[in-house]
Amino acid sequence: MEILIVLGRVFFASFANVVQKQLSQQHHPLLIVMASYAVLSVICLPLLFFIPITELSTAFWLNCLLAALLDMAGTLFLVKSLSTTDLSIFGPLNAYKVVISMVLAFFFLNEIPNMQGLTGIFIIIIGSLFLFPPKKSQNQQHRLTQLFTDKGVQYRFLSILLFSIGTLPLKNAVLAGQALATTVFWCLLGFPLAVLSYRLFTPHDAPSPKQLKIAMPHIITLGALMFLMQYTTLIVLSQTLIAYSLALFQLSMVLQVFLGYRIFKEQNIQRRLLACFIMITGSLLVLKA
Repeated sequence: MEILIVLGRVFFASFANVVQKQLSQQHHPLLIVMASYAVLSVICLPLLFFIPITELSTAFWLNCLLAALLDMAGTLFLVKSLSTTDLSIFGPLNAYKVVISMVLAFFFLNEIPNMQGLTGIFIIIIGSLFLFPPKKSQNQQHRLTQLFTDKGVQYRFLSILLFSIGTLPLKNAVLAGQALATTVFWCLLGFPLAVLSYRLFTPHDAPSPKQLKIAMPHIITLGALMFLMQYTTLIVLSQTLIAYSLALFQLSMVLQVFLGYRIFKEQNIQRRLLACFIMITGSLLVLKA
């Protein structure tokens, strides 16, 4: 059963990214985030009848609110990244989640990485160089600069940073209130935050009713996929260590490279698959360290 839940999470997350990329080609990222959270809220409202709200602790509410805030912001940068970056580049960059987690542990928990961990980080960086096709007369340093100066990559790193920080209060909320309650209130608390962000930071005019009608099937699909993704994520977090959960979720990068090739006709797929396997190797070394 556990492996089915993990595979389901990989499937839901990957196809949610596909729909987010499709929507981002025509709509503002904040609109996509707000609309998807609206669908999430509609899904979650009936589920309130199955949750013992009065039994939820103060620790649950604080952790859930913090996780909702961080993840809503992370989702915004995720969609901004998908609007400018190939899915087959976006997916493998997920390996940097273990790098960012190690950096955070170094600064806030005084955890000093050993040689195996540093080797894993080096392998992840080397693997990521294969994501972009080499240009003529371009050395490794220039390719590394190309990677880290790409806007879409920078947005992806910001989303990974926010999601990585948000994983800790999210896991605490799950332990305090179970997976279903955390999923429901993660969605419901995220919606007003998304609306507020849209109203404050979107300079564009609202889309026309015709545009919304055309986009509605994609928006509903995205909301459903995000709910299933979050619920399966929290089930995994409630049963395994965070580090091993992140290792299991690395499987999604291979699927995303394939979907980028099949759905969006992206190029250099052989190189990006090679990058995936190199970066997965580095991720496993870091997690075992």
